[in-house]
Amino acid sequence: RNINSIKKNCYRLNRIVGNILDLNKIELNTFKLNLSNNDIVEEFANIVQAVSYVVKQNGLNIIFNSLIKEKFIAYDDEQIERVLLNLISNAVKFSKIDGNIFVNLLDKGDFIEIEVKDDGIGMNEQFLEEIFNKYCQENNSLSRIAEGSGIGLFLAKAIVVLHGGSISVKSEIGIGSSFKFTIPSKILNIKN
Repeated sequence: RNINSIKKNCYRLNRIVGNILDLNKIELNTFKLNLSNNDIVEEFANIVQAVSYVVKQNGLNIIFNSLIKEKFIAYDDEQIERVLLNLISNAVKFSKIDGNIFVNLLDKGDFIEIEVKDDGIGMNEQFLEEIFNKYCQENNSLSRIAEGSGIGLFLAKAIVVLHGGSISVKSEIGIGSSFKFTIPSKILNIKN
């Protein structure tokens, strides 16, 4: 049991160090995306399926919704997965037992919109203006139960913006939160 706890904490520390290194790369404009054409619907469905066991262990439900079955666009699959996992992780941290997390994917023509919505504790309206700032954390007793480093949403926004997209949040105390981000629907012309 102790070895498992040590292992978990080592992985967590490794992620934090990786986030700090990426934070520095972003600030120095040396962070590079590795774009390739991928089916974003299949990828997100697989991510949701992969995390569903952990989400259920936390007493929550996660549901993936998409009206389209396939959509190939150019994006960095590793970095966009990171954005989605960060938003899902935050939804898990701030949701109540028997709560729901929805991952909705919409084809808006020129871009794809992804929403991660929960029916958790929600956030104060004043905090929403600062939420994507570096090291930002809401300072109230409700959110302190699941404290993080304050880097995740800053990195998520930076990654989305590097893709040419945008990210936003809406939230209401006691009702839940909705994070939406977009990625342009572009395809790389790959020559053989």
